[in-house]
Amino acid sequence: MTLNDLGKMLLGSLAINYILLSIGFTAFDFGHDILYQPHSRWFRLSVATFAAVHYAGMAPCKNGMFRLNVAPPVARHAIGS
Repeated sequence: MTLNDLGKMLLGSLAINYILLSIGFTAFDFGHDILYQPHSRWFRLSVATFAAVHYAGMAPCKNGMFRLNVAPPVARHAIGS
């Protein structure tokens, strides 16, 4: 596998990851009440806490996607290889 192939693979992986993240966010946004009902019974969460927990869970996902899929091709381009 060449470096060019690796860069294409990482960008494809980034696209797939962002599509999955977008689907998850859309499901959370439009199905908020449906998702909140069982979770509030199990954990006794307020609506604000429920939303904060879900958004806090999305942050490491986005950070990991950046570090694993975006940073390597950018670093490779920066060093000129």
